[in-house]
Amino acid sequence: MKYRSRTDIVATILDAANGGSTKTKIMYKAYLSYAQLKEYLTILIENGLLEYEEGQLKYKTTEKGLRFMRTYNEIGEMVSTET
Repeated sequence: MKYRSRTDIVATILDAANGGSTKTKIMYKAYLSYAQLKEYLTILIENGLLEYEEGQLKYKTTEKGLRFMRTYNEIGEMVSTET
């Protein structure tokens, strides 16, 4: 697997959690260890990009997280068309 920036990892986590996912599903979809996942989940929740639904035991991408993903994808498209 190629090197990924923190931004790439965050975008992958938010995409995996879109619609609601458990820790395990996010961990496998984002190719992260459990320790890495816990660190990122804490940061994303503190910054309002992700929320934890206690009743369902799932993580869900917030509206702010969805905006981040849209912006991330738009920038990726701009960069890939220019090279």
